[in-house]
Amino acid sequence: MVPLEMGWRHLLFENWPVDPDLVDAHLPDGLTPDVHDGSAWLSVVPFTNVAVRPSGVPERLGIRLPELNLRTYVTRDGVPSVYFYSLDAQGVVSVLGARLFQHLPYYYARISLERADGRIRFSSRRRHPGARPVHYEASYWPTGEPFSASEDSLAAFLTERYRFYTQAPDGTIRYTDVDHDPWTLYPAAADVETNTLFSANGFGTPDADPVCYYSPGLDVVASRSERA
Repeated sequence: MVPLEMGWRHLLFENWPVDPDLVDAHLPDGLTPDVHDGSAWLSVVPFTNVAVRPSGVPERLGIRLPELNLRTYVTRDGVPSVYFYSLDAQGVVSVLGARLFQHLPYYYARISLERADGRIRFSSRRRHPGARPVHYEASYWPTGEPFSASEDSLAAFLTERYRFYTQAPDGTIRYTDVDHDPWTLYPAAADVETNTLFSANGFGTPDADPVCYYSPGLDVVASRSERA
C-alpha cells in the first residue's frame, strides 16, 4: 500500500484522565501507557477526512471520509505514540481498504458532520455487521483564541504525536507514521448527547470532566503500515 495524503478537518479532542493500569489492561504486549502528571488518557475524536488519496494523486480526486475514533497514548522504544481502540467511518470501500491494507480497526458507520452558527454538529451510528453498536451525538465549538501547544504541556501531550499503533487481526502490532505541521488549537466546549464508545470498547465512562480542544485541521501524509 502506498503512502496516503489527506486533510483532517473540524476536529474535537475530547480527553479524559484515567488510571494507567486501566489503559494497560486494554493494550497488547509491547506497548506501554504514556502518562501526563501521573494519568493515562482516553480521547474521543470526531472529525472528517478530506481529499483522501494515494500520495501523488491530485487532491481533486480524493474522497471525503467522516470519522470517529477512541484512542489512548502509548510509548514503544521511547517513541510517544497513539493507540487506536476503534475507528468508525462512513464508506464501505474505505473501511475495507483501511482494514486490509493499513490494519486499522475501522468499522462502517453512518456519519454526518455539519457546520452551523459557529458550531459543529456530529452524529455517528455504527452499522458494521457483527460489531458492537456505537452511537455518538455531539455539538462542539471553539471557546477562545487559537494557540500552539507549548512543549511539555497537556495539549502537546494529547495532540503532537506522529506515530499510530494498532493490533492486526493476527495479533501483531502495526504502526503508521504521519507527517504534518504543528496543530493550531482552540479551547473548546462540547455538548455530548450520546456516547457509547467507552462501553463498546470495554471501558466504563470516566468520572472526570473532559479536557476539550478544537482544531480547524491540517494536511497530513501517512506512511505505509509496518510491522513493529
